[in-house]
Amino acid sequence: MSRRGTTATVDFFQERAPLSQQIVAYLGAADPVMARLIDAVGPYGLVPKAEDAPFRHLARAITYQQLNGVAAGTIFRRLVAAFHPDDPEAFPTPAQLLAIAPERLRAIGYSGSKVAALKDLAAKALDGTVPDTATLLPLDDDAIVARLTAVRGIGRWTVEMMLMFQLGRPDVLPVDDFGVRNGFRLAYGLRQLPAPRALAHFGTRWAPQRSAAAWYLWRACDLHKAGRLPEPLRPAPRLRVRAVRTRAARSRVRR
Repeated sequence: MSRRGTTATVDFFQERAPLSQQIVAYLGAADPVMARLIDAVGPYGLVPKAEDAPFRHLARAITYQQLNGVAAGTIFRRLVAAFHPDDPEAFPTPAQLLAIAPERLRAIGYSGSKVAALKDLAAKALDGTVPDTATLLPLDDDAIVARLTAVRGIGRWTVEMMLMFQLGRPDVLPVDDFGVRNGFRLAYGLRQLPAPRALAHFGTRWAPQRSAAAWYLWRACDLHKAGRLPEPLRPAPRLRVRAVRTRAARSRVRR
């Protein structure tokens, strides 16, 4: 993950168009498969939504966990309407969300575990664990992951999506994301999904533009569905990660 903080983020927002050209040129030079994928997809199109506050972003992420988009969107709109019935763009404050009765959240459509997660999110926003965007910007990616995964129900993948889609961090590779792994499988001609560790190792060649690489791997899935994905180059890459034998495995070998 990138350790670049405020400067990299501000540059990403202010110079996105010329930077996009530099990104695709860099990735194409670093990886011939990525070059073919870029040619098939076109310009880099990830546009961060910088105005979304971390508290609201994480509340939305909790809402959408394990639900299809339509159902989650309905529940999220109900949450907003419970506090701001006339302003769908507004959002409750952490204090308001902490004070609302759990039964009301259940009636809106939240499960018991998600109610607990929302309450913990609100409490950690009030105590400063979940800060505003201005406080997050100077922090490096790993520090943000460590800080925000302290919230109940928020895992690394959720924070990685926030780093990419809200903060515009350029060097995030969400190796646990199914779409990224499947896009790699399709673009590189693998028979099986790459293991996260193997993908992370392979992806070091894309640094410091791994966010763009992830975006193009998502697009590879779209191209495959449309029948427009370029044929994989041969031979397919061999993904190698140093094997670590467990004590049990070593014992079986000795036997």
